[in-house]
Parts: sequence; C-alpha cells; structure tokens
Amino acid sequence: MSESLRAEVEQLRAELWRHNRLYYVEAKPEITDVEYDRLMKRLEQIEREHPELDAPDSPTHKVGGEPIEGFVQVDHRVPMLSIENVYEEEGVKKFDGDVRKSLGAATQPKYSIEFKIDGVSLALIYEHGVLTKAVTRGDGRRGDDVTENGKTIRGVPLRLFGGESKKAGVLFGDDDIPPIVEIRGEAYIANSDFAHIRAEQIAAGDEPFANPRNATTGALKSHDPKQCAARKLRFFAHSIGYSEGTTYQTHDEFLAAIRRWGIPTTPRVATFSTMDATLEYAHQLMDELHTLDFEVDGLVIKVNSIDQREQLGRTSKAPRWVIAYKWEKYEAITQLEEIEVQVGKTGALTPVAHLKPVEIDRTTVSRASLHNADEIERLGLRLGDWVVVEKAGKIIPHVVRVEEHRRDGSEQPFVFPMLCPVCNADAVKDEGGVYIRCPNPQCPAQLREWLRFYASRSAMDIEGLGAKLVEQLTDSGLVGSLPDVYRLHHRREELLGLERMGEKSADGLLNGIEASKQRSLWRLLVGLNIRHVGTRTAQILADRFGTLDNIMSQTEESLSTVDEVGPVIAKSIHNYFQSEIAKRLIEELRGFGLNFGEPIAERPVDDQPRLLDGLTIVVTGTLTKFSRDQIKELIHLHGGKPSDSVSKKTSFLVAGENAGSKLAKAQELGIPVLSETDFEAKLNSVQTT
Repeated sequence: MSESLRAEVEQLRAELWRHNRLYYVEAKPEITDVEYDRLMKRLEQIEREHPELDAPDSPTHKVGGEPIEGFVQVDHRVPMLSIENVYEEEGVKKFDGDVRKSLGAATQPKYSIEFKIDGVSLALIYEHGVLTKAVTRGDGRRGDDVTENGKTIRGVPLRLFGGESKKAGVLFGDDDIPPIVEIRGEAYIANSDFAHIRAEQIAAGDEPFANPRNATTGALKSHDPKQCAARKLRFFAHSIGYSEGTTYQTHDEFLAAIRRWGIPTTPRVATFSTMDATLEYAHQLMDELHTLDFEVDGLVIKVNSIDQREQLGRTSKAPRWVIAYKWEKYEAITQLEEIEVQVGKTGALTPVAHLKPVEIDRTTVSRASLHNADEIERLGLRLGDWVVVEKAGKIIPHVVRVEEHRRDGSEQPFVFPMLCPVCNADAVKDEGGVYIRCPNPQCPAQLREWLRFYASRSAMDIEGLGAKLVEQLTDSGLVGSLPDVYRLHHRREELLGLERMGEKSADGLLNGIEASKQRSLWRLLVGLNIRHVGTRTAQILADRFGTLDNIMSQTEESLSTVDEVGPVIAKSIHNYFQSEIAKRLIEELRGFGLNFGEPIAERPVDDQPRLLDGLTIVVTGTLTKFSRDQIKELIHLHGGKPSDSVSKKTSFLVAGENAGSKLAKAQELGIPVLSETDFEAKLNSVQTT
C-alpha cells in the first residue's frame, strides 16, 4: 500500500468533514450533493479495498454499520433534567422576578433565548475529540446507549475540529478540545425529509409516522443503524452535560466553542441584558416560525452566566435558571386551492395561500401567508397540494409541509411573478435577502397599503381616513402620493363627489388630516414606513435625538450605538434618509408644517423628574376616555413604561370597564388600581402645579 493512498484517504476525510461543517454548522455549502456523494463513494471504495485504512471516526460510518442486538442502559453523570414550562408572558416575567430575587436585587442577569426543538433529547460524549457514546435522555438518570445510531446523524462529527485526537493521532486544528465533554441537544427530522419519508411509507403500504418526532424516536431505537441513517436524522446542540477541562463563563462562550468544533447549534440564539428585550426578540422568533424546516413547540430562556446558574441551582425536577415558554400546537390537513400575490406597503410581493376552509382550534382557517418565493420553493408547494397547516397559540396559521403521498398528478407548479401584479414594474429581489419587491414608488397597491398604515392608530392616527376611503382616493386620482393627503383641503369639492362623502364626513376628514400635523415625532417616524422601525424604535430615536433633522444627520455608526437599535436597524434608517425619494418626501412634509420634533437643548428644563419616570403601568378593560394607543402614548410621554402583563414589578394598573384577570392579579399582589378618571386627574394635577 502506497503512502499516496494513505494521504488520499486523509485528504478525503478532511474534505468530507469540512463540507459537513460548512453545510450543517455554517449553512454555507461550497459543493453540490452530487459532488459530495462522489467524494464519499471514493472513500468508501478505498476503505473497502484496504480495510487496514478504515478508522472508527471516518465519515463513511455515518451511513450505518452492522445491526445491533439491543441497547445498554447508561448512567448520566449529570442528570438530564426536564425544565419548567409556562404558556403566558406573565409566567416568563415571574421567572425573571424569581431569578433576580435569588441572585440579589442589585444583580441584572443576562438571558439567552433559543427555539425549543420538538425532537428527541440526546447526549453526545466526546473523549479527546472522538465521539464515544450517544445516549438518550431515558428517565433523566439513565438512558439507552444508541451510539451506532447516533453516528449516522447528519451534522454530528465523529471527530471534533479544533484539537488533537489522541485516539486517531491526527492533528485537526488548535488544541482546545477538552479531555471529556458531553454535548446535549435534540435529534430531529426536517419537515421536508419527513414528507418524503411518509410518502415512501404509504407507497410501500406501511403505516406512516404521525409526526417527525415519532419518526426520530423510532430511528434512534432501531436495531439497524442503516435504517436509522435512511431516516436522515439531524442534530442541534443546546447545552453541556458532564465535562472535564472546560472553563466557559457564559452560555455564549460554550456555543461559540462547539460551533468551532463542528457541532451545529440551535439557530438564532441571542443574548439580552433584560427580560423585556428578551421577550421582544421572542415575538420576532415567533413571527419567523414559517421559515423553519423543523418542528418547534416553544422557546427556551436561560440565564447566560454559568456562575449565576450554579448560584441558582435546581429543584429535584428542574434547574432554576431556565424556563420553556411554550404554546399549544394544533394541526389540520387541507387543500391548497390558489396562491395570490399581494403587494405590501414596502413593495414586498407576498404570496398568500387560499385554502379549502378547515377548522383549527375552534377557528375556521381559509388563508395563510406563504411570506416569500423561497418559502414556496422550500415547501415544494404545487397548486392543488394537500398540506399540513399549523396554528400555535396566538401565532397566525402557517403551512408546515406538503402531503406528497396524496398527489395524483393534477397538481400544478406555481411560477412566482417577476412583474408587479398591479403596476407591471419589473420586480427586484433584495440583495442578500429573500423578498421580491415592486420598486415603483408610484405603484397604486404599494401606495394604498402605505396610506392605510400611515393613517392607522399605530402611526399618525388620522380620523376618518379608513381603508375604503384610501381606496377611493387613490382610484379617483385625488391622492397619488403621501403628501397629496395634505393637499386635500384644496380639493374639498372633489372630495364631496366621492361615494358616501357628505359635508360632515369631508370636514371630519380634513380636520383629522390637519390634526395629524401635530402628532408626536415618533408617530411620523413610524408612518414613514422605514424598514425595521416600529413603535419602540421610533420612540427611542425621538427621545435620543429630538428632531427629525438630527436623526437624518446621524451616521450609520452613531445610530448603531443607540440602545436597542444596533447595526441592522441603523443601516436601514441611514439608507432610508440617504435616498433622494425620502429627502424629497420629507421636504414636502416640512412644507405642510408637520411636527418634526423639538431640539433637546430647547426642551423645557424641569428639575423634577417626570411623573411616571421608572414606573411600569398596565392598562386593562374597556376604556371610554382614551383609546388604548392614546393612553400608552401618554404613559410614554410622562416617562412611564406601558406593559401588557401584571407582575410584582407593575407600579399600578389602569382599569377600564369589564376588567378581568389582570385586575384580579393586581388586587392579589396588592398593586394600586386607578380608574381612567383617577389616571387623568393624576396627570392634570402635575400639569397644573
């Protein structure tokens, strides 16, 4: 046997492991599946012809070895405990309160948050960088040794990058691998792979698996590793078990280390300094569930500091430093009848699935957003397909996967339009993004959606300018751009010619438009429709910089230093204000006398703090004096923080009529309760003193 053959084997293994890492850990594949298979087949051929060159950590062992007789029970050196579940935001905030109370009032813990994968818990044990055991959770104290099956899981390296494998004697990178480390995570089957598995089972006359989790469990308990390999299991790591030689200070450091070693971690993990910021990101993750190709049944929130975790300890059942924020999931199967492409206020072309009506959790569902063209391609959707639709908690319904086995050949591919369906402008895909947009700022559909949003209570709150009137104004040509709204007072007679537009309605509309000129700067910022800028970010910008001109003059770098803004939002804001279209729009609005804010230096100086500074206020029940948005804005203007849930940190509760559980909770905790009249009097007493 020549040295060149041995060198080729090492080169092939290194290349295959590198491409595994690029695909499963970094999501940056460099070669096609065909090219990968060619490398694997060449390595298999050499090892078959020269068994002396085989090694237990060769990539070829991921296709499965010989059948095994049974599973041996293995003790977990560190118990694999379950974690406590909560189903409401209030429970998450209570967890935060308990953590802070245990750590001491002066300590502000950081929290990491990640998807809770609906898979099968698995512990991978590496000794000197080589995978020696894969063990199921079992009862938390003992689990099944499923090592041979574990070796077949896609993305799980049999040998870690980053240290010297003493067993194999091969240098694989920098020497930072601990002698023993147990990586814990979830084995799962991707939804796209599960669809193929079910189709194959039904075609063979077998009883199909009910869901991906059941299929994963069956694969790991299979006595034939080749069958397990055929199920295409994958793995996401989320925590550490027993280890020797590790010195991580935070969860962030641990995840960064294992990614360097080539182990895939749960995607989109992020860390925040407060629970409020953590929950805001939680809502963002919930909005992105449709982008996932794996099952999720909640989010996991963890204290980031390892030392603080040790201080918090655990109960007999669960650690005190982690909680699962879960939701109930409901599914139904129905047929996709049509895909309609709509134009949004930012020009995004959004496909909407029209479904045969089906009941999910006592709600009839007939539509579901498909979000973008990539989503349709990922799901492999065809018109006429039978699909699984999921509704999880308060999250809008979304299509999970296609029931491929129900295809009869009548289904038709859907071709995503590359022209705007309304104005026929050539659509453009975001650079580095997934959305296809109509770039025409004069597109009637885009303008309609923007005007509806601009006039809504979330933005400029223009009374009388509802969705139907917006449609009439744009269709008639009275409004062809946003500034045209402020020109309507010159076109009163033409307004009166619109359907159902009398003297009173016209005057009400014009008064509402005039009143909007004095709306707060943050409302104008929201109404300008800047990508990534919602209510909270707009309020932060207005408070920090005072005027629209001051915001416009900021660099991308200075914007990114603002708390809760960051580089992505900063870039979006900066790019918006640098565009000629935005500059022209703002100058037109300036000419109509809109409120562009007040320089911070010119704001009235008050030696006394604002009435509600540092206070957290919850509003509940039916209000008669204020809209919900109005009272929240008043709270913000007086330095307070509006909240949607009652906890020990709530300063007081404003209760309208028919106040329910929040009122009861406040009374239980001894939190002061004010009526709308009490709240109004409280503000007026300060303003008149």
